[in-house]
Amino acid sequence: MSTSAQGFRRASRISAIQLSEIAQLSERAAALRAAGKDVVALSTGEPDFPTPPHVVEAAHQAALAGQTGYTATLGTPALRAAIAAEAAVSPAEVIVSTGAKQVLANAMLASLDPGDEVIMPAPYWTSYSDIVAMAGGRPVVVPCDMAQGFKLTPGQLKAAITPRSRWVMLNAPSNPSGAIYSPAEQAALAEVLRAHPQVMVLVDEIYAHLSYQPFTSFAAAAPDLKDRMLIVNGVSKAYAMTGWRIGWGIGPADMIRAMGAVQGQVTSGACSVSQAAALAALTGDQALLITRLEEMRQRRDRVVAALNAIDGIRCPAPDGAFYVFPDIRGAMAKGGFDTDADFCAALLDQQGLAIVPGRAFGLPGHARLSFAYAKEEIEAGLARIAAFVAAF
Repeated sequence: MSTSAQGFRRASRISAIQLSEIAQLSERAAALRAAGKDVVALSTGEPDFPTPPHVVEAAHQAALAGQTGYTATLGTPALRAAIAAEAAVSPAEVIVSTGAKQVLANAMLASLDPGDEVIMPAPYWTSYSDIVAMAGGRPVVVPCDMAQGFKLTPGQLKAAITPRSRWVMLNAPSNPSGAIYSPAEQAALAEVLRAHPQVMVLVDEIYAHLSYQPFTSFAAAAPDLKDRMLIVNGVSKAYAMTGWRIGWGIGPADMIRAMGAVQGQVTSGACSVSQAAALAALTGDQALLITRLEEMRQRRDRVVAALNAIDGIRCPAPDGAFYVFPDIRGAMAKGGFDTDADFCAALLDQQGLAIVPGRAFGLPGHARLSFAYAKEEIEAGLARIAAFVAAF
């Protein structure tokens, strides 16, 4: 007797989705190190600071106290209340998830029908477009180059809106560019959105505490759009808690309930002990945020100065986050590279330095370097870029 089996077949909605280029580069760098190669990686967005001791202790005490069972799907009442108090909203407008990425996925899965459009200024964080596609939506990418500060203009937003537009997705401070929208720029975008009530606005503010200039949340700049706005945040970046996997969304209660319905069928509530740790981070001494911000500012200034001293590279100073997103097209031309991906691949092969090509963020001709690393690693990386370009 014979049977015919086709085996596994990818669903069409994820046919083009792969492991992110950032993850691929990080894994390749790790594999090269394991093989004995001298490799420096400035490719990931993970602070080199430790999680604050009082946060770790809070998690320990929560575990000892037996807080190790399931939590409410939307998050523990204590953590939701703390987040709500900071944002001046009701706990009913807060969902706690297993990282900010899950908040994004919850929102898209809860709101998009096949073919719905999501306006996405480029450069954007790599996962945005894949999350939208996975939910059946269509990313509408709007290039925002260095000349305009890597920021979406009101004219671009207006031109991108169609009857199928469902969301505009913003990120400030931005990964990868570090760009921050001023209150006036936010107000101008909000004015466009007021004429299109079918378009919701998602603002990823995960780097809000890593701002080198005054930061204003979009929620404060356009409070009248609150009923169609989702603010995303979490503890991973500012508090160096990437592995604890806690993020949250703040939005209208009906949106939060819909996102909770999705989350309830995917992960249920986030880790109980991690939520206790996040509560301690939010309610404890915040002085460490100022200290760490100043350290990041010093690293930023060093990296920007060093990159701008390399022929063929132009690097603006980011307003926030811990990345730079230099224009490398001049260096690419000198070295005869057709794409930024080719440039970055050769840099890894020849100099043992991993950085991320701009194409991963929807804006080719650039590269992203993270300065969330020890100074010794940053200096080694800068020296390797300089040596690589000087050899052309």
